[in-house]
Amino acid sequence: MSTEVSSHFRPLSREECEQRLAEHRAGRVAWQAADGPMVLPVSYRVHVGKVSFRTSPYGVLSRLAAPTNVAFEIDDIDLDAGTGWSVLVRGRAQAVTSSYVLTTLWKDGPVPWATGTRNLFISIEPHSISGRLVKAPFAD
Repeated sequence: MSTEVSSHFRPLSREECEQRLAEHRAGRVAWQAADGPMVLPVSYRVHVGKVSFRTSPYGVLSRLAAPTNVAFEIDDIDLDAGTGWSVLVRGRAQAVTSSYVLTTLWKDGPVPWATGTRNLFISIEPHSISGRLVKAPFAD
């Protein structure tokens, strides 16, 4: 019996995960909403180790202004090549209230793709960050 790890998956180091988070600008935030699991795309930036995004104070994402456990994922998949990677952040989301942080995020923070008033900043404080590379058997 072989104890060798499959060559089709490789964990990403914390540093590799953080680098991918810093380089990308769109991901998905997931949480347990009142009516069941919810997953929505957001444009984001990493600021002082937290994933931050802007949203409407009246939309469904505004519910994350109160401290909420969430998952946040980014990925890149090449279907033709059969390769890809994903990074998963698990942590606590809540509204940004610090004047200093808000000033910085207004200047250098995420720009939402959605139109309308998007003046509520939400940040996710990571509890864990993990990721992995994946390769289909035909990609060998």
